[in-house]
Amino acid sequence: MRFETVGVVGLGTMGAGIAQVCAHHGSHVVACDTQPEAVAAGRERIAAGYTRHVERGRMTAEEREAALGRITTGGELSDLAGCRLVIEAVVEDLEAKRAVFAELERICAADAVLATNTSALSVTEIAAATRSPQRVVGMHFFNPAPVLPLVEVVTTEDSDPAVVEAVRAYADELGKQPVVCPDRPGFVVNRILIPLLNDCVRLYEQGGIAAEDLDRAMTAGLSWPIGPLALIDLIGVDVHVHAAEAMFAAYREPRFAPPPTLVRMARSGSLGRKTGRGFHRYA
Repeated sequence: MRFETVGVVGLGTMGAGIAQVCAHHGSHVVACDTQPEAVAAGRERIAAGYTRHVERGRMTAEEREAALGRITTGGELSDLAGCRLVIEAVVEDLEAKRAVFAELERICAADAVLATNTSALSVTEIAAATRSPQRVVGMHFFNPAPVLPLVEVVTTEDSDPAVVEAVRAYADELGKQPVVCPDRPGFVVNRILIPLLNDCVRLYEQGGIAAEDLDRAMTAGLSWPIGPLALIDLIGVDVHVHAAEAMFAAYREPRFAPPPTLVRMARSGSLGRKTGRGFHRYA
């Protein structure tokens, strides 16, 4: 099962990053978003990402232009009809994702693989919006998708093993390090990471330590590449809160519940890097 033409639904940070990775490694990509401004912003984000690759010697200027030439953007899901693999990367809302998958089943060929990039929602519940859940899997890239090597390939009880293997092999082709895991809340990384980051925020809430020092303790003491509070800023405070709430609803363990500081920050718009302020300030 080969994926020469790949569709991406949603051109936010994750969708644009996934499209960038797929085109970089030779796939023809059809990327769509129902918001025209998101289409334009996504195209600019992809182009900027390739420019950084050129500046850092990861690709030539000619390779950049070739990769951009393999990407088609648009605003209609119907543009994805010819794709062998479609990766959904819309907002982390179950009903929004289920609506996309129901429409993709109507549009795409019967043997096309449908994947969701959800980080916290049930792949099984998303797949249930279709009549062919055997072709639905999770394909969870990590932010930033062009940089981080892990892809969680999430299987449900209905997932066809051949589909799972094809998605795992494609992640390999993208230069990623795929890990196949079952559909449990948080999968592998977020099952461990969400409560750990929440614990770090609770320590910060108790006072007596600056955000910079807490982050320095984890980078200098445990060789983390980025401190926990800076990581939440990178992920997005709102995204982390949403994931924590979803996992708390699933496990009902207090450590999964988002600390009050994070909830206040999300409500006030202090979302991290994307708004210029979170635990740290950004230009």
